[in-house]
Amino acid sequence: MLLVGLPIIPRSSLIYCRAGARLKSLRKSDMPYIPLPPVARVELDAVADGRWNVIVADRPELGAAVDLQRRLIAQVLELKQTLERTRLPRLSLPGKYIAAKLARGVPALAGEPIPLPIQPLTGSLLRLCEELGKGGAGEAADHIREAVETGSMDAGSLLTASLSRDQHAIRTGATHRGLAPDLVWLVAELAVGPFAYVLQRSLLTAGSAGPSSDAISLALSEWNRGYCPACGSWPALAEVVDGRRVLRCSFCAAGWELRSYACIYCGEDGERFVTAAPDEDRKDRRVEVCSACGGYLKTIDVGELSPFPLLAIADLETMELDVAAMARGYGRPPLRTFGNRRIG
Repeated sequence: MLLVGLPIIPRSSLIYCRAGARLKSLRKSDMPYIPLPPVARVELDAVADGRWNVIVADRPELGAAVDLQRRLIAQVLELKQTLERTRLPRLSLPGKYIAAKLARGVPALAGEPIPLPIQPLTGSLLRLCEELGKGGAGEAADHIREAVETGSMDAGSLLTASLSRDQHAIRTGATHRGLAPDLVWLVAELAVGPFAYVLQRSLLTAGSAGPSSDAISLALSEWNRGYCPACGSWPALAEVVDGRRVLRCSFCAAGWELRSYACIYCGEDGERFVTAAPDEDRKDRRVEVCSACGGYLKTIDVGELSPFPLLAIADLETMELDVAAMARGYGRPPLRTFGNRRIG
């Protein structure tokens, strides 16, 4: 999750891990997609508060960023609860059809004309703009809210483009209207993320697709790609639990494993793909960097996988990894495009 008004962190050195110490095969089962059980709101709030308190105690300068994230996640959780009480749109996505897409490397939701619950998502979008405006984005966030309220920017089109992961359309539309492209992308992603999460669980969780769920499970067992099998986003980071390197989607929070330890962007697994730790005393927080494609991925050891939407807290907790990687010229590539045509 991109945060506004964060302090600058001094550049830190990278301590490279020995290649011989890396595991070459981390998948523990034939089912790489990992459905996370739902967590009650009261438990989510307790876990989040505990993690935020630790961040502020260790890094008081992040107090403002934590306060903003608290308010943003509260809005996301409210929307999630609303959507879970709402009937999902009827989707013409048979299990065999989804399985055929996955077999071709196309995420389940990619290119699908999915109707969105525009009214609750738009309300959340406007409230998120207000929180961002108060939390450091100022007039830039206010201008986005005004554009949506006046109809200068159509909320339905913006939200649909976000669900479709269409960075080009959102950035072009924002620039044309004199709005901050990165902020428009962020606020739309926050507003649509809960809907993407609910769709992801509905489509890919075993048993949710009826008799055809076996076809989806079989297709998921062959998924060995760095982008999300549900929506196509890159992972925000990898959470390692008991030696299992689980990639976590930055958008819908899906979790999945790869068959081998390699760059998630280009597949490089040789000497140009290395793991490093910016802090010699915190080897549980590492960054995978690839000189073949210039990409990086944060990797952290955890006791259990972060539930939606608390993955954003893990992103904030490990921001020093982003700083260390970007200071050396590494970055995240643009999202992959899969076209708008349905796969037959």
